[in-house]
Amino acid sequence: MFEHICPKAEWCPREILESVLELAIEIAREGRRIGTLFTVGFVDSVMRHSRPLILDPLALHPAEARRVTDPNLRGTIKELAQLDGAFILDERGVVAAACRYLDTSAKGVDMTFGLGSRHLAAASISRETGAIAVVVSESAVVRVFYGGRLQAEILPELWLLSRHSLHLPAPIHEDSLRDMAIFTTEEAAANAEESR
Repeated sequence: MFEHICPKAEWCPREILESVLELAIEIAREGRRIGTLFTVGFVDSVMRHSRPLILDPLALHPAEARRVTDPNLRGTIKELAQLDGAFILDERGVVAAACRYLDTSAKGVDMTFGLGSRHLAAASISRETGAIAVVVSESAVVRVFYGGRLQAEILPELWLLSRHSLHLPAPIHEDSLRDMAIFTTEEAAANAEESR
């Protein structure tokens, strides 16, 4: 599904980028109105262009416990996302550091009005280091930056809908109410019509 996001970043394994995007989407969907930022790849350069905001809560844990594909880590990251700062991941999906302040120049970064400082930091770190930056905005939109440019926007509601399959037996009847879709069996819809 994410194959068109950062196609020029051939150094980044698809499954790692997909895991980061899925985690970002889950954070956006959980409704806490928190934002966070992930960088993927070029860890040495990203670390040189960042500094810790607090003591790193993931430091000194074994690498296998810091893999973004590990379900136990995913829960931890969701909790840590409430803290300020970025998560720095290598191209293997291992979190190298958490709670980092990204310190790069935004000079020359072309940013759309309405996007905040987290997005500006993502654009500038991706331009400066070559890393991919994934932002979860407080408005529950996930944005991907690469090479200093916005590459993709993911609306979690639509993404979740595309992954959802109905369990109702066919044929199915669909109704809409404002921004909500209601699916029922044709039989139930016909019965409801008859009882009116």
